[in-house]
Amino acid sequence: MKMTWSKKKPNNKRPITPLSQNLPFEVEIPTHDFTVPKNEESDLISHSNGDDDDTIKLVESFQELGNKLAEDGKYREALGKWEAAILLMPDRAILHEQKAQILLELGETWNALKAATRATELEPSWAEAWITLGRAQLNYGEPDSAIESLDRALAIKTCFAAGFC
Repeated sequence: MKMTWSKKKPNNKRPITPLSQNLPFEVEIPTHDFTVPKNEESDLISHSNGDDDDTIKLVESFQELGNKLAEDGKYREALGKWEAAILLMPDRAILHEQKAQILLELGETWNALKAATRATELEPSWAEAWITLGRAQLNYGEPDSAIESLDRALAIKTCFAAGFC
C-alpha cells in the first residue's frame, strides 16, 4: 500500500495583524482626580459601625465552622475557615492558637510555631496560647524554648488560680 501526502499544506500560521497605535509608551496622563471629597469621606467613615458587626458575625461563623470541621477530622477545611476569619480579624488570638493546633496535627511545625507565637503576642496572659507555643517549639526541636513557654503558661495559671495577678 502506497501512502501519498496531499500537496496542499495546511496553513498553521497566525495571520499578521497590524500593530496597534496605542502603544504603552504613548500613554496619556489621566486627567481625572481620584481623591475623595471631604463630605463623601465622612460618609464612608460613618458607615463602618454596621460593617464591624457584620464582620464579627462572619468571623464567628467561620470560627464555628472551623471548630466543627476540626472535630470531624477535616483539618485542612477547618484551617481554611480559620484563615478566612484571620483575614477579616487578624487580631484574634484564639484564631491563631486554633490554627497552630491544626498545623501541629498536619505536621506543619514551622507554620504552627509562627501562628502560636502570634497568639501569644496578641494575648500574652493566655496560658493555653503559651502551651500551644511550647508544643510547637518542642516539635520544632527547641526544647529550651519549649520549657520557657510552658513555664510561662504554668506561671499564668498559678497566678490566676491564686488570684493575685
